[in-house]
Amino acid sequence: MSAFKRKRGGQTPGNKKAKKVKFVADAGEAPVENDQEKTNEITVPAPVSQGKWKNKERVLIFSSRGINFRTRHLMQDLRTMMPHSKADTKMDRKDKLFVVNEVCEIKNCNKCLFFEAKKKQDLYMWISNTPHGPSAKFLVQNIHTLAELKMTGNCLKGSRPLLSFDPKFDSEPHFALLKELFTQTFSTPRYHPKSQPFVDHVYTFSIADNRIWFRNYQIIEEDAALVEIGPRFVLNLIKIFQGSFGGPTLFENPDFTSPNMHRRQIRLAAAARVREKQMVKELQKMKKGETKGDVTEDVTADVFLTPADDKPDLIQTEAPEPKVVKKNKHKAFKRQRMARR
Repeated sequence: MSAFKRKRGGQTPGNKKAKKVKFVADAGEAPVENDQEKTNEITVPAPVSQGKWKNKERVLIFSSRGINFRTRHLMQDLRTMMPHSKADTKMDRKDKLFVVNEVCEIKNCNKCLFFEAKKKQDLYMWISNTPHGPSAKFLVQNIHTLAELKMTGNCLKGSRPLLSFDPKFDSEPHFALLKELFTQTFSTPRYHPKSQPFVDHVYTFSIADNRIWFRNYQIIEEDAALVEIGPRFVLNLIKIFQGSFGGPTLFENPDFTSPNMHRRQIRLAAAARVREKQMVKELQKMKKGETKGDVTEDVTADVFLTPADDKPDLIQTEAPEPKVVKKNKHKAFKRQRMARR
C-alpha cells in the first residue's frame, strides 16, 4: 500500500478542504466572497514597515572557553537586546585573536563583541570593526544580568533603542572614537527583518571614575520617565588598536591597573598588617622577659623638699625645766559663776 501524498490544493485524507492563505494589501478593502471561501482562508496582515533594509550591520557575539555562568547570561541578554546579532560556538583558548576576523567573515558580520575569560575570574571584552578595525579592549566589572536584577522595567523584544552618551565623550579623541564604535555596534538598523518599528527603551553610556557605565532604561509613554530594565555592567578601557584585534596602539589608559596587580597589592597590604602584629607580639614578649632589678634609691624622695637655711644641730644633754603655771586666785569657779546667773 503506497503512502498517501497530499498535493497542494488537493483533498486531505479526512475529506477536509485545505485552507488557503490570503495576503491582504489594504485592510480597508474587503473583496466580496462567499461564506465557504471565507472559512477556508487565513488572513495574513501586511508588514508594519514598508521601508527597505539598507544598513546591513551584523554583530557577532561569542566568547572563549572558560567563562562562568554570569558571563553566559550576559551574552544571552545582549543577544536578546540586539536583534541584528548572531551567535557562534566558543573559541578555543589556544587560537589567536586574529582567528576572530575569519569567524566574522564566515558569519557575514562586520562588528564583533568577543568576551575573553582568564583565570576563570577576569573577563575582558573586545569590541571591533572587522576586518579593518579599529578595536578596543575593556575589562568588564560589576556585571548584573536581567535574571539577577529583576527590575520593574520592560520593553518590546526587537524594538529599536535610543543611544544616550555622556557629554564627556565629545571632550577627548579616544572617547569620540568609542562613541562611534558603540553607535555602530549597539544601534539596531532601521527596517531590520527581526526588529520592531518602535522606540521604547534607551541605552546610556556614562563616564564616571574613568570608566564607562552601561545602563538600559524603559521609556514610559505617559510622562517619559525612565525605569531600568537591565543588564548593567562597567567597562574599564585598556587599549585602543588601529586594526581588528591587534595592530598599532592608538590609545593606552595610563590609569588602568591589571587585576593581577590589584590582587597582588591586596595580598601585600594584608601581609604587612600580619607582620606588624607579629612585631608587636615580639616586643611584648621581650618586655615580659626582662629581669626586674632592685631599686636602691627612691627617685621620688626629693619631690617635697623645699630650700631653707641650714640650722645647727643642737643636742640637749639635760631635760628641759617644767613650765610654771600661774593660777588666778580671784577667778571664781564655774559653779559659782553659774550660781550668780
